[in-house]
Parts: sequence; structure tokens; C-alpha cells
Amino acid sequence: MTGTGALRLLAAATFAVACSTASAQAPTGPVGPVLMNILAEGQHPYLTALDLPDQRAALEDLYAAQSGQFLWSHDHVLTRSAIDVMSELRAAAGVGLRADDYEANRLTYLAIDLATSSGAGDEQWALFDVGLSAALMAYTHDLHFGRIDPQAAGFKLDVEHSRLELVPLLQGISGAQDVGKMLHEIEPPFVHYDLLKKALVHYRELALEPELTQLPPLPAKSVKPGESYAGAAELRRLLTALGDLPSATAPAERSDSTLDAELQQGLKNFQMRHELDMDGALGAGTFAALTKPLLERVQQIELTLERWRWLPPRLDSPSIFVNIPRFRLLAFKTVEDREGEMLAMNVIVGKSYPSSRTPVFAADMKYIIFRPYWDVPYSITVREMLPSIRNNPAYLSRQRLEIVGGYGDNTPVLAPTPENLDALARGKLRLRQQPGPDNALGLVKFMLPNPYNVYLHSTPAQALFERSTRAFSHGCVRVVDPVGLAEHILRDDPTWTREKIVQAMNGTRPTQVNLKQPLRVFIVYGTAIANEKGEMYFSPDIYGHDEKLAELLRASRKKAGD
Repeated sequence: MTGTGALRLLAAATFAVACSTASAQAPTGPVGPVLMNILAEGQHPYLTALDLPDQRAALEDLYAAQSGQFLWSHDHVLTRSAIDVMSELRAAAGVGLRADDYEANRLTYLAIDLATSSGAGDEQWALFDVGLSAALMAYTHDLHFGRIDPQAAGFKLDVEHSRLELVPLLQGISGAQDVGKMLHEIEPPFVHYDLLKKALVHYRELALEPELTQLPPLPAKSVKPGESYAGAAELRRLLTALGDLPSATAPAERSDSTLDAELQQGLKNFQMRHELDMDGALGAGTFAALTKPLLERVQQIELTLERWRWLPPRLDSPSIFVNIPRFRLLAFKTVEDREGEMLAMNVIVGKSYPSSRTPVFAADMKYIIFRPYWDVPYSITVREMLPSIRNNPAYLSRQRLEIVGGYGDNTPVLAPTPENLDALARGKLRLRQQPGPDNALGLVKFMLPNPYNVYLHSTPAQALFERSTRAFSHGCVRVVDPVGLAEHILRDDPTWTREKIVQAMNGTRPTQVNLKQPLRVFIVYGTAIANEKGEMYFSPDIYGHDEKLAELLRASRKKAGD
């Protein structure tokens, strides 16, 4: 029986029982002892996926507030809210969760048995009541906070979530006219979270046709525009289904096997959405992305929805978000911002090597330094620069590097003597690069103190921003438009005009500007992004964080007995 059919049967059975018992059945009275006995047992005989001992205190508080009365039935008749809650649990896949994690099917069929049986007593109804309450507690927690603690995934996201007051929340839901609306209110409020949920529905539908991505193999290393490809018809069908080729210009059946201008444009649209070089050719990378099973795209969306739940439920002030695998910076004013209204720019992030990855974290930007020195990290000094300096001391002057002891800009410069080079190797001295257009940080850095010593900065290597995949740094984030970013950050200070910013970047010495109010910066990781145009962007899992999160979710289900 389908989910919809089961719920219709349940609703009909509930209505019939309600009509037959409305005048004949007396109230059953308080059932507190029965409920408390179930909670004291520490486990539910029917619902193995729910961690009842972990929820016991909250459930006891809930039923104490109910004065020992059932929450989801009256006089052995299910409430409308109970049916609506089960419907929401069964539809958990629509928000990237799993109905089985909340025993949605078992609860529904248990409810059907109760609604259609005349012999069920208080104990059976109490088992259902406790079970539905426990399932709803687990569901609301996961919907609001996420299933996995970001710390467990290695992310230092210092985010203050609003607490879920479970007792008033469940009591409110039990009497709600619109259960779905109440649950939506505890979800992340960002517009792009809702857009991603809509995209999830569409991609689940696409995944029902796995043959869409089963293209014939490439005849050579690549198929260029104008060349023949035996799978042109299948490719056209796939690009149309994905929205990269307008259906009006893509007949379902077409005998032409040429990679024509329409297919070329469709491929460019697809490549744009998947961080691929937009050459309109069917090369190995594009073919791999096209033939990736759509169920894996569904999982990418689900994992990104999980990470959205780790973000704050509101923005107390304008914030900056950097999405690592998307190589993109967005400046939010409110959670309702559309991308067209935001400052947006491309960025370069850390290489995929573990020691060079840009970490996921949140911190406050507190000041900007125009025309900065670059304090060379110790690891780079020892691994990359010290051997060249020892081999040729002139390397220092060519790279405009200085050996210094202190951390102030006025610290005296030391000669590259063997003793000083040994002290440099031991970390007793440090290496810095003089300010200027060839400085590794460019002409400005945006400081957000954090344990990783990661910050945002400009770069003289502008050509790298033309690449589709931009993981080139040692961990810091390079921005393509540093003047625009500085102008945005300092927009509330009328003395800092664009002209003054450019002047400071090209001045003769470092200039530090302290922000009047700290600016929250979130460095995040999401490989699936939906925009207002209905376009879906997928990024490679460059650091393997999707894979790790999927493993954590699988492990949590095994622990729960799934």
C-alpha cells in the first residue's frame, strides 16, 4: 500500500470510529501510570529505531505537562494532528531526511490497527502515543539542528542555535490546524534552503529514470562540436530533462548524430552548472559528470540540506559566506536575500591536500589591512623557501623577502647569516614578504582571527580565477574583487570611498582599518546549490567531506539498529 493510500485508510477509519463512539463511549480518564510504565521500560516494543532512553526525560516532562493524558488521541480516536504528523514523517524524504529513522511506516500501520480495532485498550493506545511523540521529537531535532553534530564531521562551526522547547512545541503541534506550517518554522529560514528542497523533489523524480544517465561510451578521448556521437539522441534527452536544453528546441526523437550547435550550447550550460570548462565538447570530465547516477545527485542535495541545518537560524547582522567547493563568496544581509541582490564573487580556496585545505568554520572579521606584509607560515618557510635561500641568498631580494624576529611592522630586518637561517629553521625567527603588487596576499587582507590563521585576501595571480576548479591556495581564501569586497565591508563609513580604498591599497605602507562592528564570516561546504532561476549547481567533493558525512550518517543508523 502506498503512503497516500495508508493515510487515506487511516483517516477514513478514524472518522468511522469517531462517528460510532462519539455518543456511546465515555472518556477513559487519566492514563498517566500506563504512559509512565512504558517510559520506565526504556524501550518501545515496536519502534526499534527510536532511542527512547535518550528521550525519556523530555517525554516525562511532556506527559507531566499533559497531566497524564494522551497527546494524539481522545477517547481512543486519533486526532487530526496525529494523522498530519504521520503524514509529515512519511514525507521526510522531501526535506532530505529518512522516514525509516522515525518509524513512520510502523506508526502508521499501528495507528490503522488501533483505529480499526474495537479491542485495543489504554496500553496499546499509550504505546502509540509515546511512539509518535518520540518520533516527532527526533524529527524536529533533526529538522532544526541536523542529524550529525558538525564537530563530529571535523567542522568548527561556532553557531548559536535557538533552543527547541520540546514540551510546548509538541503540545502546540498536537493542537495545530496546520502541522506542516509549524514544522517549517523550525527549519533553516534561508531562501536557498527552500530552493534546494524544491530541487530535491525534482531530482528524485529524475532518479526514477536511471537510464537517463546511461550514455553510450565516447568513441575517442572527446567529441568536439560538429563531430559525430552515436549517443547524440540520448544526450539530447538527458540535457533536456536536466533543463540545460530547452524542450522546445529538443525533439524527443532525432536521427542526427552530430554534436550540433544546440547540443554544444546544452553542454556549455551543463558544464557551467558542474564546475567544468565551458568548451561545449564532450570530454572525459563532462562525460563523467553526465553519467553520474542521479541518485548520487539526490544524495549531494540531501547532504547539503544537512549542512544548511548547521547554520544559524537567523543573521543578527550582515554576514559573508564562502562556499568552498563552489569557489564562491556571497554577502548576505538577511536570510531572505536573493543571489541577484547580494555581492557575489569567485574565490580561490585551499588545495585538496589535507595540509592545505581551507577549514570549515565561523569567525568574526575585525579589521582590514591595506598593503599588508605577508608573514610566511612556518611550514612554507621550511618546506618551500629555506632550501632556496640556503642555495642562493639572492633569492631573498628577488622575492622581496625579509628575515625578522618580532611581529611588528617596524621590526628590524636581519641578515641571512648561517646562524639566522638556522634560527629560521627552528622557528625562532620568521620570514615575511614586503608589501607590494607582487606580494602573495596582493594589496589587502581581511582579518578574521581564528585558530587556523586563515583569512581572505587579494592576489596577484588573477589568471587563476579563470579556471573552473579553483583550489590552489595553502588554505586562505583569495578573492577576485578585493576593492568591491572592501567597499562592501566599509559601506557604513562614508570616509572610506572606493577611491580611498584604491589609494590605500597602492600606498607606501601598511594601513590597518578596524571595523566598527565585527562581521561574521562563515566558511562552509556545500556541493549542491539551487538558485532563484531554478538552476541546480553541483560541485565536486574536492575534500571528501560529502563522503565522510555520508559515512557518519550510515554509522548513526547502524547504532540505532537500522
